[in-house]
Parts: sequence; C-alpha cells; structure tokens
Amino acid sequence: MNKHLSKYKKIIDEFSGQVLNSDFETRFYAVSKNFPQSERFLLKMELKRLAAPCTRLIDLRGHVDGECKVFEHQDRIHFLDDVASLVFTEALRHYGSYSLGVYEATMNTENNFRVIYQKEKAQVSKDATEDSTKAPEDSIKISEKSQYPAKFYNFGLYYNRIEERMNCAISIQVTIDKDRKFKCTTADLSVSGCKFKMNDLRPIDIGQQITLRFSGLEDQFQLMPESDFTYKVKNLTLLDNMQLVGVERIHQEKFASDSFKKYMISFIQENKRRYKINLDNTISALQTRSFEQYVLPESNELPVFIEKNKTTFTAKYALTCHNNQGLYQYWQDEQHNSMLFCLITPERIAQLKKLALSGQSLLVFSFIHQSQGKSYFYTGDEHQLGDDPEFMRQFLAFAASKENFLITQLALLDVVPSRAQSNFTLSNTSNQKNAYLNAPISDEIQTLLAKTPYIVVVNDVTQNENTQAYQSWSYQGINSVKLKKFGHKRLSEKFSVNNIGINYRNKRQELRFTYKTPVHVEIDDVISPGASLDFSTSGLKIALDKTSALVKGDMVYLSFPKLQKITSAFDLTDLPYEVVRVNSAKNIINLRIFVQQHQHIGRKFFKALIDKNSDKLTSDEYDTFSPDLARALRNIYSASSTIPALVMQTSGSRYKSEVIAGGDCRSNLMSVMQQLSDGDSSYNLYPILAHAGMMTSLTAKLKKMQHMDKPSCRVLYIALNTSVEIVDEAVTIKLSSELNSEELKQSFIYHALKKGQFFCLMIKLSRVGEPDMSYLHPELSYISAYAIHRGKQIEQNIWSVAGIAQIFDTTQEELFRYRLAHNF
Repeated sequence: MNKHLSKYKKIIDEFSGQVLNSDFETRFYAVSKNFPQSERFLLKMELKRLAAPCTRLIDLRGHVDGECKVFEHQDRIHFLDDVASLVFTEALRHYGSYSLGVYEATMNTENNFRVIYQKEKAQVSKDATEDSTKAPEDSIKISEKSQYPAKFYNFGLYYNRIEERMNCAISIQVTIDKDRKFKCTTADLSVSGCKFKMNDLRPIDIGQQITLRFSGLEDQFQLMPESDFTYKVKNLTLLDNMQLVGVERIHQEKFASDSFKKYMISFIQENKRRYKINLDNTISALQTRSFEQYVLPESNELPVFIEKNKTTFTAKYALTCHNNQGLYQYWQDEQHNSMLFCLITPERIAQLKKLALSGQSLLVFSFIHQSQGKSYFYTGDEHQLGDDPEFMRQFLAFAASKENFLITQLALLDVVPSRAQSNFTLSNTSNQKNAYLNAPISDEIQTLLAKTPYIVVVNDVTQNENTQAYQSWSYQGINSVKLKKFGHKRLSEKFSVNNIGINYRNKRQELRFTYKTPVHVEIDDVISPGASLDFSTSGLKIALDKTSALVKGDMVYLSFPKLQKITSAFDLTDLPYEVVRVNSAKNIINLRIFVQQHQHIGRKFFKALIDKNSDKLTSDEYDTFSPDLARALRNIYSASSTIPALVMQTSGSRYKSEVIAGGDCRSNLMSVMQQLSDGDSSYNLYPILAHAGMMTSLTAKLKKMQHMDKPSCRVLYIALNTSVEIVDEAVTIKLSSELNSEELKQSFIYHALKKGQFFCLMIKLSRVGEPDMSYLHPELSYISAYAIHRGKQIEQNIWSVAGIAQIFDTTQEELFRYRLAHNF
C-alpha cells in the first residue's frame, strides 16, 4: 500500500476480499461517493490488486525474529514462523484464496526485521524533533537483546528403541494398588509398552506394578478376564495438571500363547501409517548425528588415546584431521617420527589424573632446538616450573623467544568403552541387508579398548598476544644447567603413534604408499631439496629441508634424481605439480599432478612403479588402519569431548547460530550460559555473541572462507558480575584487539575477579565441507517413510550448516600469566 492510500486503510481493510461479491459496487460507492473521482478510482484498483491471485513462494528465513518451519498450502511450500503462519491463515480466510493481500500481510508481520527497523527509524526521527534539552536518562532507549538462546545437542546419546511406537489415543482402564481405578488415554503404544495421560497427581513410584485394561479395543479384540495386563512404571513426566506415565509390560510365563501380543503386532503393523510412528528419538538422533559429522572433522584439538602396559602409560592412537594436523606434526622430529612422549609423560599423566577430579587441565610450554640437522624438544609444565618462580620466568621468556614456541593445554578424559557403539535409531526395523549398521563391537576391538583407559586432549592455546607478553620478560643470566633438565633425550628406538583420521568415509580416490626418495623442487627458478613421504598415481607428499613460502594453488616442478637412475623409460625432471596443502611449519607440502594438454609423466611412472612392486610397497597406515577401531575411537571421543562448538547455519541471506554441539556440557562456561538463560533447557550465548563486532566478524569471515582453509581465530575477554541479575549489566565483553596492551588486559582481569568471574575464550571458526548423506541416509530414510515433509525439513537443515566455531576456554593460561605478572 502506497503512502497516499494509507489514509484509507480502514476502508481497504473493510472491503478486502469482497471485490467479487455481487453487492461490492453498491457498498463501495456508498462509502466513497464523497471522495474525489481520481482517489475513488485508485482505491478500487488497490482493492482489486490485493484480491488478485498470487503464486509467489514466501521464505522468511533470516527475515523474521522467529524460527521458520515448512508451511504447505495448495502444494506450495512456504517457510513461515509461528506469527506469520497465523497471519497467513487469517488473511487466507479473509480473502478466500491465496492473493497478493495474503502475501503482503504475511511479509509485514510485527516481528519482521524490516518492519522493526522501519519502526525504530521512525522512532529515532521522532526523538530527534523533541526538545534537545531533555535529560539523557529520560530519553527513550530501544531495548537491547539480552537473550541469544541456543539448544545443546549431545553427541553419543542416541537412544534406539527395541520396538516401534505408534502415536495412538486408546481408552484404557488403569488400576493402581487394586483400589485406585482411573479411565485414561494412551499417548503412544508399542507391543510391550505404552505411555498414557493421567489427571490424578498422586505419586506413583518408578518400578511400581500397575494393571491396564485396553477398553478401547474391546470391539476389535475379545477381552477375557485375564486381559487385565500387568505393567511396570518406567518413567514419569509432569505436564501441567497431569502425569505422563511410561510403562512396560511384564510377561506372565503361565500364558504360553500370548494372543494379545500377536494382536498388538498386527494392530501396529496395519495402522502405523495411519496413526504415524513416534519418531522423536530418531529425529533427535539424526539432528545430533548430522552436527557431529560436521564438528569432528573440523576439530582443532588433538585427542591422544593412552595405552596401559603393565604399570606404564604411553600414547598409542592420535585422531587427526586437517585442522589439528599442524599440532600433530609439531610433535615430530626431522625424520617425522612421533615425539609425543616428550609432551605426554608418565609423570604428567599422573598429574592429569589428579587434576581431572576437579575438571582442571595442565599447561605445558615447549620449544624445539635444532642442532646438526636434528630436533631436540624442551618442555616444562606449570607444576614443574612452579618449584622455582625466578627460573620459571626466565624459562618462559627464553622459550617464547624461539620461533617454534608453543603453549599447550592438556586435559585427561576417561575412556568409556560403552560409548564405542553408536547405534542407528531404527527400532530394529532394518532388514538383514542393513543389519551391519548396528553390529556389536567385535571382541578384538573390545580387547584393545580394555587396554586404553584414557584420552589426553591436546590444545594449542598459543596467541601472538601471550607470546609477546612472555617475550617482554628477561631471560638474561638463565641457568643453562637447569634449562638442560627440561630437554628430552632422543630414543634409540622409533616411537610410534598410530595416526587415525577423523572421517566418516575415506575420501581418497586411490591408495597411497609410503616411500622416501630425494626430490628437487623448483620454486620460482630456485631449487629446494627435500624427500617424498608418500605417493599415489595422482599426487604425493614431500618434506622440504627448509621452510618455503608456498601457498595453496602454487605451481612447482619436481625432479627425482635417485629414481631417474633406475629408469630410462621415463623423464623424471621438471614434472609440473600443484600445491593443495601446506602445513603450519611450511615444510610439508601436499601436491597433485598438473595436466594441461599432455599425459603427465609422473602419473605413468608411479602407476608402473605400483604395478611392478605392489608386494613390496607399504600402504599408508592412514588408509589401511582398522575402520572398526577408528570408528570406535571416534565415537568414544565425540561422546566425551568437553569442547563446545557453535554451529553456524544459513538462514535466507543471513547466518544464525542457535545450536551448541558437543559431548559434555558440564564445563564452567556452559554452566554460566545456562544460568544466564531464561529458558529451562536452553543456553544463552550472550557472553559470546552479544559483542557488537563478534557476529558481524564471524559472518564476514565465513563468507570468504573455503573448506580446508586455516581456521580464523578470535579471542574474547569476559567479565561476569555475580552480584547483578540483569544479563546485559552483569556481563562485560571485550575483543582482545580492544585491549591492545598487556596493561589493559591485566586491568580487565583484575576488575573481573574483584566483582565475580573472568573468562578468556578462543573462538576458532572453520568452513565445513559437504555432509556425507550416505552415512545419514538410514535414519533420514526411516523418518521420510512416515513423515516425508519432516524428512525434507531435516535434510534442508543438514545442508544449511556453513561453519563450525569451536570455543576453547583459555582462562587458565591468562590467569597463570596474570599471577606471574603480579608475583602471586
């Protein structure tokens, strides 16, 4: 409606949807006869325009302050929130069909961001015309958002039902303690149990036996005296002024032929498409499983599984992905042998076991000294260094002066073998062909897990700011004898840690083989020596003797001098390859063949090499490692992880973050966000997203990122005043860039601790890849079989995930440095 006609809004509302009525002309003329003829004409055209049929689809995702769901009308799928759904339905009744009037009413609801903005803009203009001498405290203030609700999705909690449940309301008679009888109605039922609503609020005990008689089935099933069946109470839920009681049938052995059970099997099978199967547990499992599939392959932490051998503990398996590969490779020597034994020592494991009881972690400071082409690792943790405060400051200053300085945060988790199994929630309906989906863990895997009691989670908490703070201290006069005690001896025998990929399917198109041979890499007419680590027909991984400035997409030319000596059939010089990945140390390069108009010689040569030496070459363990063990370790870690992740999803043209996903929600940060929430089962992301620049920064960065790009990092300083109840007054948030000096950071921490709690959070944002729908298909297909629209909505929700922002609580390191700076 244009502004000129807005003064006739009352008349437009009165006559909307009545243009086709026989008395429209008479009634309209009676009301508008005193209007100028031109305005009467425009008014009639506006009414006809609003009544015109409309075919536009409405998608309000990202445009309204509400959650949009699928809304179907006349085979058209719209996406409306609850407010828009009511407006659409009311306008449809008013106009009689889907017209432009219905469309415009739905697009202009009160919670539409455009409408809200226009009202706020109008209010600001109005305020500007008021008396400029008005006191600031009297001015109208647009209410600030203090709630950023998010739901937590718990990895690993996938409850599979033994039987299908059908949503069905059947009258039953319930007898409790032989004298209390009630007429109730079932909410759902299965062959061996049901849930029913009961208005009586007198207490019932879990495990109590009660009697049920299915009176609503009397006309279909002949009820005998023995048809009063005994059930055991399994769960209770209070809903307003009633109880929802879940019960399981107790089968009596004296009845050899259970005709009622046979009847129930038949009844559910014949009616489950009519009454619909209860899919709540499967929908919940699929939603969580899809988030898990996004989060784990983008993990920045390095989970290391610890094996127990008699009385000693050693690192055995490491779960790696592209984001934590740099951290894994940091703990390798010049020959790429694992040096994790320097970080995860028996003494530190013993210390971590004590710290784990109170949910604490351990800080380890390290650097690598290079001498005669060999790597020597130095590490010192906060407890070791704490025995000598003066030397501790010198050690930290000296270590921070090294280019490879690293601050690592270690945490210990218990391995719970039962978490290795992650069943699909198909209620035992899968056929024999798909029986493998819920196959039990093999005895071999269970034996290996029995020897693996702990996970040590390794997190890199190094930042430019904390490194510079340590560098500002002096290490002049450092005691070299004391320093050497923190160096680790090189082992005479190779220390091996199995590198297992965190993935849901092997995305490699071909097998790789480990093979070391000299390589000359030509980079911008400069030859850099190195050696191959592994190869396939389409690419290879090389290690350069020195760091390079290569980035993804660069072209290099390889020559293989040693291999050239054993073949004259192939010219192995100046072979073009494209860089696809570079590690953080800039010395490990992943390459793929670059083919323009001719056959790549490298592909032909390596194919011939594999064909002739297949029995001699060793396959990359990353590919050949037991998939059953890899899956079991992945499941255990996902259900145990304490690192929460924000799931960034597209909503129209915007991004939203209303989901937190992880394994354990009992951290200090999660507890605080739950306390700040005004919902019983939600978390308030105010401490993370309320900063004016945070969400804008995340979304702007996410739009530019590609999958496999290095994570983007943000650091937040948060103060919580525990004596204030109003959220936006209790929480103070600063980006680390706003506190651009160590003095400002120290002052912020001081005032935060004085008034309540302090948090320092490191947010690492990654762009996700495509989901593996084949992994999610079993549950999605099961849901779609009974609720096709719900299945489509869930699938769309799965594809809407754009990024993952992991939240690392680095408060411990900040407070450690703060206390050192103040000598306490």
